Parts: sequence; structure tokens; C-alpha cells
Amino acid sequence: MVTPVIRSAALLSALAAGWLVAWQLGLREVDRSPVYGFFITALLGFGLYASTSGIVISEFRRQLRTVVIAVTLGVLAKVALIFAVMFFVFRDPSHLILAVAVAQIDPLSVAAMRAKSRMSDSAKALLSAWASFDDPITVLLTVYITAFALNGGAVGGVGSFAVNLVLNLALAGVAFMLWTLVGGRVRRAEAGGRAVRYAVRAVMVVAVLALGFVAVQYSLLLALALLGLFFRPNLGRWVDGLAETGMFLAIAAVGLVLAAEFSWVLAGVGAVLGVAAFGAQAAVAFALTVPKRWRGDRVRLALGQQNGLTAIILALLLEPTFPGAIAVVAPAVVVVNLLHAVTNGAYDRATAPRPAPTPAPKRIPRVPLNPTPAPQVATPYRVKHTP
Repeated sequence: MVTPVIRSAALLSALAAGWLVAWQLGLREVDRSPVYGFFITALLGFGLYASTSGIVISEFRRQLRTVVIAVTLGVLAKVALIFAVMFFVFRDPSHLILAVAVAQIDPLSVAAMRAKSRMSDSAKALLSAWASFDDPITVLLTVYITAFALNGGAVGGVGSFAVNLVLNLALAGVAFMLWTLVGGRVRRAEAGGRAVRYAVRAVMVVAVLALGFVAVQYSLLLALALLGLFFRPNLGRWVDGLAETGMFLAIAAVGLVLAAEFSWVLAGVGAVLGVAAFGAQAAVAFALTVPKRWRGDRVRLALGQQNGLTAIILALLLEPTFPGAIAVVAPAVVVVNLLHAVTNGAYDRATAPRPAPTPAPKRIPRVPLNPTPAPQVATPYRVKHTP
């Protein structure tokens, strides 16, 4: 069993491995490489798909209202809370854009931890959907705030976002039509022999990879999140295992960039940013889970903040306009993930069911082998008088 300490050490080891590779090979400006850009975008896309493909659809429908609130008002509230902390500490208005970059929850990390989580299906559906669909909101906020910082350009930015949204929906629509044509046959094949099942699953995996390649190539990642809601090859626990592997690859990719951009001053800013992001999630999650049905999952949802590829990609996009963004956001990602591992581990230990105490065996009095016979007591009798 992977303990929080082991997981935290593994995360730091993955970061150090990426850092060491970049340092040994003298890699500079890794983030400007098209190969690096495609790699991290592909990891992010897989995270979106893996997160939504594990959602229990019936629970997702039941919690749709809460999901919508979480990815709209919830994201705005988190940005406001994070920025409030950053402005109080550093008095720098430009930190608003950094608050946006870490306001979302990383879907790849959520997908990786889903199988080990003790949350109910309802809470897993809420957190997975929250992580998968808050990315477009943070991207839109990034467009607005960056345009505001540059004193113009908001209309063009919103226009490009609208076009991208339409293309996302179009790709998801094509995939849905394909699924309606083959879905019945896939379900019948799953009831057949092993060879037929494996062949059908292989074809579906190829179809998902093809759709995923198009989505990554043209940055249509929302389509992959929608795809995971219906286009689901029966791969057992492979998706969860690959998601966990992808999470560590993502942290190593952060190390590749951080090796050239690291600064102790900016790392300190990033540490405060990470703590603020984790605290903002706790506050917003507690506000969203007031109804009684969330009582058992409320703390775990509050401790659910994780950051990863989405924050890194936004930081890379912001770096030309806001130099030092990656050097702040990357340490914040590490701090958030360490806080997540430590706090969830502590809560799991605190709430672990304790075995009931074993009752002491009843003491049976020992009977002597040769008991001493009890003394005979004379029985009183009556004297019969004769008349």
C-alpha cells in the first residue's frame, strides 16, 4: 500500500529526475520546444479523458447542478480568495493572473487517485467533473485578465475562445454519433467470447487515440472531457494505472522547465500561492457541500485540491507576458500536491475504523478432581406417639 509519505517522496523524486535531466543535458527553454508542448498537452488531454471516463453517470446526472455551480461560481470564488491572500502578503495586483493559473483542479491527478479514494460515488463524480470542466473557465478568465493587463484585446480573445468552443463541441458531436452507431454492437460483443471482446476493445482504443490526437493537435481538450462521458472501452484498471503514471511524468516535465527558471525568491511566492490555492479549495468546497448528503465526504472534498498540467500550461502561456510566471506556478504545484498527500493521509489515519476490542474470556471456576464430600446433616424426624 502506498502511504502518503511514500507518495510525497515519489512526487519529489519525479520532480528531481526532470530537474536532473535538464541540468545534465544543459536543456534551456524547454517550454518553447514543440515536442514539449505536444507532450504536456497530450498528458493534459489524457487526464481530462481519464477523469471523466471514471465518473458514474447516474451520480453525475444527480449532481449536475452542484457541478455547474462548482465550475462557474466556485472557480470565481477560488480566484478571489487566492488573490486576496496574495495581495495581502505581496501587495502586487499582477498576482491576480497567478491566482487564475492555480484555481482549477488537475484532472490527471484526480484520475490517478480515484481508485484509492475513500469518497462515495457521488463525491467522486463531483470532484472528477469539477476537475474536468473547470479548465475552460480558467482559460477564459486568463484571456480576460491578460487582455485587461495589456489594455485591450478582450474582444478578439473572447472571439477565438468562442470558435474553439464550437470546434470542441463539433468534435465531441462526431464522436457521439460514432458511438450511437457502434455502441449496441460493442455491448453485444462484451457478452461474447474473449477473442471478440479483446478485438472490439482494441478497435475502440484506436478510435480514442485517433480522436485524442486530433484534439491535442488542435487544442480541443474540452472534447476529450466530453468524450470520457460516453466513449468508454472496458479496460478495467488500466486507465487508473496509466493516469497515475501520467501524473508522475507530468511532475517530471515540471522539473525540466523549473531547472532553468528556478529562483528562491519566486519559489517563496509560489509556496504562498500553493498554500492559498489549497485553502481556497477547502473554503469553497465547504460552502458547496452544506446539504446533508455531503456530510460524509465534506472533508475529503475540501482536501481535494491538486494542481498539475493545466496550471503549468497556463503559466507557459503567460510567461512571455508575465516573466517569472512558470518559476512561481511550478513550486506552487509541488506545494499543493504535497499538502494534498499529507493532509489526506492524516485524515485517512484519523478516520480509519478501529477494530472492536476483544472481550475477555469468561473465567470458569475450577472444579477439584476429588471433591471432599459434604458433611451429612441429620434429617429431623417426628416421633410418632401411640394413643
